[in-house]
Amino acid sequence: MSEVRLTAETRTEFGKGGARRTRRAGKVPAVIYGHGAAPRHVALPAKELANAIRHGGSNVLLTLDVDGGEQLVIPKSIVRHPLKNYFEHLDLLAVRRGEKVTVDVPVHVVGEVVPGGLLNLENTTVSIEADATNLPDGFEVSIDDLAIGGQITAGDVTLPDGSTLITDADSLVLSIAEAPTAEELEAEVAEAQDELGIVEDAPEEPAEGAESEGESAGGESPAGDSAE
Repeated sequence: MSEVRLTAETRTEFGKGGARRTRRAGKVPAVIYGHGAAPRHVALPAKELANAIRHGGSNVLLTLDVDGGEQLVIPKSIVRHPLKNYFEHLDLLAVRRGEKVTVDVPVHVVGEVVPGGLLNLENTTVSIEADATNLPDGFEVSIDDLAIGGQITAGDVTLPDGSTLITDADSLVLSIAEAPTAEELEAEVAEAQDELGIVEDAPEEPAEGAESEGESAGGESPAGDSAE
């Protein structure tokens, strides 16, 4: 696991207005929790933080230079803007070297689904307990040899040395089902439309007594409309 050093500034402005001003200055508001200490409000450089998480994953180990000292932390909660995807806020967990922590590690599926199969991903993360300075950034799970009806559970995931599985070993991570036929898909769509009350538009019928196309242009004028 990578370790990244960032310079953090102590925040003195709080609330939504303070957070917006922090982000406009190119920083991300964050709070450091843990070890029974009072929460510390800090601001982290947005570009450097985004680069650290992009390359080190959501469990990247950060060494913060703050208030003349160092603080080792890992992200505990990352809040992104729902549309623009920038970091809005972080909760950071203070850790020590050699300390065990529990984290959710992302699952990365590799390989190709067997012909006629359909991948069902049930869980995107697996929880483990591991040394705070040796957290994996993800687990690769191969489906190359997985036949239709096959499955992978949390207990099948290979953990790094010194790690303990926290997720129930029988918890389903993914499975391969038989892919539905075109007819089955059409039936499912029709059923969903019925449940939602969606009715396909029918072709419009001409109104009773309506003039046919071109009738008014080439037909006789109504009585009384002719010039005397």
